[in-house]
Amino acid sequence: MTDVFSPADILLPDPEKADFYLWSVIACDQFTSDPDYWTSVRQIVGDQPSALHCILPEIYLEEPDAESRITAIQETMQNYLDQNYFKIYPDAMIYTERIQSDGKLRAGVIGKIDLECYDYMPGSQSPVRATEATVLERIPPRMKVREHAVLELPHIMLLIHDPENSAIGSCTGQKNQMQMLYDTDLMQDGGHVTGYLMNPAQQEQFTQRLTQVLEHNPGLQFAMGDGNHSLATAKACYEKLKQEDPETAMQSPARYALVELVNLHSDALEFEAIHRILTGIDPDALITELTEKLELSEMPDHDNPDLFVILLQNQEQKKLFIHNPKAKLAVGCLQPVLDTYLKNHPGKIDYIHGVETVRKLSAKPDALGILLPDMDKNLLFPSVAQDGALPRKTFSMGHAQDKRYYMESRKIRKKIK
Repeated sequence: MTDVFSPADILLPDPEKADFYLWSVIACDQFTSDPDYWTSVRQIVGDQPSALHCILPEIYLEEPDAESRITAIQETMQNYLDQNYFKIYPDAMIYTERIQSDGKLRAGVIGKIDLECYDYMPGSQSPVRATEATVLERIPPRMKVREHAVLELPHIMLLIHDPENSAIGSCTGQKNQMQMLYDTDLMQDGGHVTGYLMNPAQQEQFTQRLTQVLEHNPGLQFAMGDGNHSLATAKACYEKLKQEDPETAMQSPARYALVELVNLHSDALEFEAIHRILTGIDPDALITELTEKLELSEMPDHDNPDLFVILLQNQEQKKLFIHNPKAKLAVGCLQPVLDTYLKNHPGKIDYIHGVETVRKLSAKPDALGILLPDMDKNLLFPSVAQDGALPRKTFSMGHAQDKRYYMESRKIRKKIK
């Protein structure tokens, strides 16, 4: 058994007491600017048992009633346990198949990660690492939800570097010999998800294959895919518990976090660039700064042909190559220069997915759009290993409705505090 990823005592709703379709809702950090989405979810779910009643969608995190929402969440978790809404699967791993909105299949394995093996701080050399910079200010509000809760519901997706798909692929071929635990459509265009319970022999085979994969990645073994701040919150709560009572913390279920492992090389995972738009600035001054610091030129760098930016200004665009790289990715070269510039000059930066949106916004006289190349996902592990966590908003992994939906849960303390 690997020291980092292992089976967990997994809870699932009892199908005689809860409807999987109503239970499973999307990750709390999605649709944070779309209140209509969450209103629709509430209308669909109503008062029926649902993960919706056990999470705080982050769109409400700064609302005046956030504290009362958190209290209600914690009480609901305890009530669901007291009323035996869950079936428990001890020492379990669950193989799951998600059909995304684009019809592609994304396979994964649910288990728990040891938080002793995870560090989100810059310069981390831990086996489990953040792929993008963690915004520390985002952790304390999320701790309020977790630190007194009896359950965790994860939307954390960890990536493994397995080009041959030997680990999770070993489960795919055996799913017909596994016990099906759930098979349901997902609300709000979320596609479909199926879960299978792995027996001890199947767990052992998967673990052996996973161990072989990890032996080829002795430093960085697991890279964050989704749920970076959720896992960071679990870590912060555990570290707080260690400060209060180190001996108890080491034996506590809060030492672990439930996650889904997914192969980076899955065809269902597509990395898309997140572009930059700067407004309220002097575009010419910023272009001059970028040109000097990055040694931008219209001539390609034959050693680094993928290191380029496209500057959009007044409906004109120019592709410029970076000749002074400080990182393996263009965004890693660019972002520190932008951060420094905005510390010393007025202006605002926004992070945009669509090229046309950037093009439209960059037409203003005080604006500059910067398009970045799509990230080659094969560069994720070597980039994080060499440069550490990538700049925030480096890449997007799939569409919002294809993010992880809550299904499994796990007890992290005996009773509500």
